[in-house]
Amino acid sequence: MRFLIASALMASAAIATPALAQDAPAPDKEFQGFKIVGNTGIDRVNAGGDGETGLSYGGTVGYDYQAGKAVFGIEGGIDGSTTKRCDSNVVVAGDELCARTGRDLYVGGRIGAVVGGKALLYVKGGYTNARAVADYTVGATTTKTGDNLDGVRAGAGVELNVSRNIVGRVEYRYSNYEQDVSRHQALVGLGVKF
Repeated sequence: MRFLIASALMASAAIATPALAQDAPAPDKEFQGFKIVGNTGIDRVNAGGDGETGLSYGGTVGYDYQAGKAVFGIEGGIDGSTTKRCDSNVVVAGDELCARTGRDLYVGGRIGAVVGGKALLYVKGGYTNARAVADYTVGATTTKTGDNLDGVRAGAGVELNVSRNIVGRVEYRYSNYEQDVSRHQALVGLGVKF
């Protein structure tokens, strides 16, 4: 009886093994595929020499192609930020001027190398467009203005395969916009790979 049970279990395992092998990505394609990653971290915005720090939050969508240990990808993202600065008595006594960052759009590419089988070291670069908003208040009257700032972004990071479909990231980004505005971000992310 034990022999029959053991034979049945071995036969089941032999049949199931090829099916499991098809589900797992090939070892040389661990980082290939479509990804959605949510991220958050520190956002330091500098304008004309002055800077403020806040929290960045958002997400990235992209596709990576892997050839051996090299990975090439395209991605796009949108982020928000809590970075804000307010100054009083700017033009007249009792007034207040508050400047804050709005949404930040990004599209670009990345290139990397697989290290140790589970880690991807990469650099990235592309176009970014940030929204800057200012509120000027005198008494009960508030005037709002906004501007879109074009710029370029460069960054570097490490991505880890946490499991077959889950990825983690740690990333640094530098963005340089028009009107003497720049941004430094240090972010962590968690995402899904399809």
